[in-house]
Amino acid sequence: MAAFLLGAVLLIVQPQIVPSRPAINSNAETSSQSVQRELLKKTSQKNDFKENIHSNGSCQQLPQTIIIGVRKGGTRALLEMLSLHPDIAAAESEVHFFDWEDHYRNGLQWYINQMPFSYPHQITVEKTPAYFTSPKVPERVYNMNQSMRLLLILRDPSERVLSDYTQVFYNHMQKHKPYPSIEQFLIKNGELNLDYKAINRSLYYIHMQNWLKYFPLDHIHIVDGDKLIKDPFPEIEKVERFLKLSPQINASNFYFNKTKGFYCLRDSGRERCLHESKGRAHPQVDAWLLQKLQEYFHEPNKKFFKLVGRTFDWHTFVAS
Repeated sequence: MAAFLLGAVLLIVQPQIVPSRPAINSNAETSSQSVQRELLKKTSQKNDFKENIHSNGSCQQLPQTIIIGVRKGGTRALLEMLSLHPDIAAAESEVHFFDWEDHYRNGLQWYINQMPFSYPHQITVEKTPAYFTSPKVPERVYNMNQSMRLLLILRDPSERVLSDYTQVFYNHMQKHKPYPSIEQFLIKNGELNLDYKAINRSLYYIHMQNWLKYFPLDHIHIVDGDKLIKDPFPEIEKVERFLKLSPQINASNFYFNKTKGFYCLRDSGRERCLHESKGRAHPQVDAWLLQKLQEYFHEPNKKFFKLVGRTFDWHTFVAS
């Protein structure tokens, strides 16, 4: 009897372990299969998924859409704006399920438990900006749901680097800890410091190639983060269409706050703005250094444009 039950479990679980689509090297596949097998084992031991059902008929479910990044690209603004739609149920915190090993080992049941309660007609969304630049994440998301619809918001790569530094700088300031100037991170031995992680995060084409091994381009909607800041409504309209949502968000949901210097939200007469940590002024950077940064991103940007079949109005400098 025990052998029969074990065979039945393996018969059910086995097809989900190996993705049929991407070709990856055998060593990586073996490691991934091992992790995935353990992941599914954890959930099967708990009678698959225990649905936490509320008395009003809502329940926690796996997300059908994930905002995968990019860090400092405007992911929080995108999530808040998308949450204006009544058919969206958004996880409040960054879950870090697919990129943090301690979380991933907990299994899909743990992941579900981090999700908000939602109704059957709603789309559950979670946001973790680190997913875009984490090498293991695309395959893990694919293993969970090959039909996942992904949102990626990007900004001018040079501006994103400055925002990245700004966030860490203020985090240190709040803790009364010293932090080096941005020049000390950007320059090493008189040249651009390509080991600086913030620069690597802005090499969008490298990370995008990894995602396209697992998901077709029509499953990844790229939001123009620079346009979202200047005029959010047209960008949110595109997201609604991508997610096949009825058009519920309109221009009156947004108003420009002159004091803060960016758009805030208006929902059912209630007005709210993003946290004060958003929209902070970037550090002053010498023109020659900014030019060096923009020059460096020129070729990577061209590769990204070709990869996704569209261009973005990003500042670039081409050396003469």
